[in-house]
Amino acid sequence: MKINLSLFCAIALYFLGCAQDKNPVNNANAYEVIVADMTIPWGFCFLPDGTMLITEKSGELIHYKEGEKILIQGVPEIYVRGQGGFMDIIIDPKYSENGWLYMSYASTGYEDGGGNTTIARAKLSGEKLTEFKVLYKAKPNSKRGQHFGSRLQFDNEGFLYFTIGDRGNRDVNPQDITRDCGKIYRINPDGSIPPSNPFVDSVNAKKAIFSYGHRNPQGMTIHPETGEIWTHEHGPKGGDEINIISKGKNYGWPVISYGVNYSGTKFTEITKKEGMEQPFHYWDPSIAPSGMAFISSDKYGDWKGNLLVGSLKFQYLDMCTIKDNKIIKEERLLNAIGRVRSVEQGPDGFIYVSVENLGIVKLLRK
Repeated sequence: MKINLSLFCAIALYFLGCAQDKNPVNNANAYEVIVADMTIPWGFCFLPDGTMLITEKSGELIHYKEGEKILIQGVPEIYVRGQGGFMDIIIDPKYSENGWLYMSYASTGYEDGGGNTTIARAKLSGEKLTEFKVLYKAKPNSKRGQHFGSRLQFDNEGFLYFTIGDRGNRDVNPQDITRDCGKIYRINPDGSIPPSNPFVDSVNAKKAIFSYGHRNPQGMTIHPETGEIWTHEHGPKGGDEINIISKGKNYGWPVISYGVNYSGTKFTEITKKEGMEQPFHYWDPSIAPSGMAFISSDKYGDWKGNLLVGSLKFQYLDMCTIKDNKIIKEERLLNAIGRVRSVEQGPDGFIYVSVENLGIVKLLRK
C-alpha cells in the first residue's frame, strides 16, 4: 500500500500537537557569533575580567578568553542522561572578594542506579576548580532522563535559588514537600538553610524548599526593579508558564494546568484551585522555554524593560513586552537561529544567547 507521506505527517502533527507558533517576527535585530562551535552550551556566565565560563551539557567546563576555549580541570563527575548533564553556572555576587562559582549538574552522588540534580560551588585557580563542595543533592536518584530543572540565581539579599524539575514523577514529587523534585529551593551560599525558609518547622519537609508544585523550570532571573524571582517552566502539550515566585506558595502542578498530555488526553479537568497560584503568563502552544533575562541596560532603546525567553521548540528568542503587570506583546528575535538554551545580560549591557550547535551570540539591534 502506498502511503501519502505529506498527509501522514500532517495527521501526525495534528495529533501530536506540534502547532505552529503565532508570534510575529521582529526583523530589527541581528547577531554576532562570539563563541563558535559548541554543541549544547547549557549555561554560561561572565567573570569580572569579561571572560566567560560555559558549560557543555556533555560534561565540560570551558573558559573562553582571548578568543580561545580552555578546558577547565577538576570538574565533578557528570551523570549524562536524557536532559541531564552539566547545566547552569553563575558567580557569587561578591565574586571579586570571595571567588566562588556555583554550578548545577546531574550526578549519581555515589549511589547505585540513576542520578539527580546536584548544586555545588568551587573556586577557579588557574584553569582548575579547587575547594569543590556539594551544597545540595536531590534524592532519590532516578534513571528517568527528564526534568532536571537546574537554573541558578542569587537574589538581592544574597540567597541562592535553584530549580529542580519533577524528574518525570508528576503524581508524587511536586505536591509533596517531604520529597525533592518539582520545587524551587533557597539556601545560603555555603549550603546552609536560611531560618526564614517557609518549611523549616514542617515535620519531615525538605528544609531548602522555597516553593513547590513545579514541573520543570529551566529559566530563572531576578526582576531588575522589584527584586522578585521570576521563573518559567515547561508544561506538557501547552501550558508552559511564567511564574513570579513567592515564599511557600504552591504553583499547582499537576493539579492545575493549562496543558494536556502529549497524546492530547487530559490529566486534570481544572486550571484554577484555591491555594494554588495562577501563572503570570502561559503559552499554548508550548514554546519549550529555556533561559530567561530582562533587558535592563540602555543598549536596546525602547526594548529596555522587556523580558527575553529562549524557545527550544521554535528556535528563536521570545521578546515579551510587559505593561500593567501583564505581557501585552510577544515578538520573535533571532528567528530560526537554533535551539536557544540560555540568555544573559553581559557586564557590557548587551544580551548574550547560547544556541545549540552554534555557540554564544551577541544580540544586536538594527
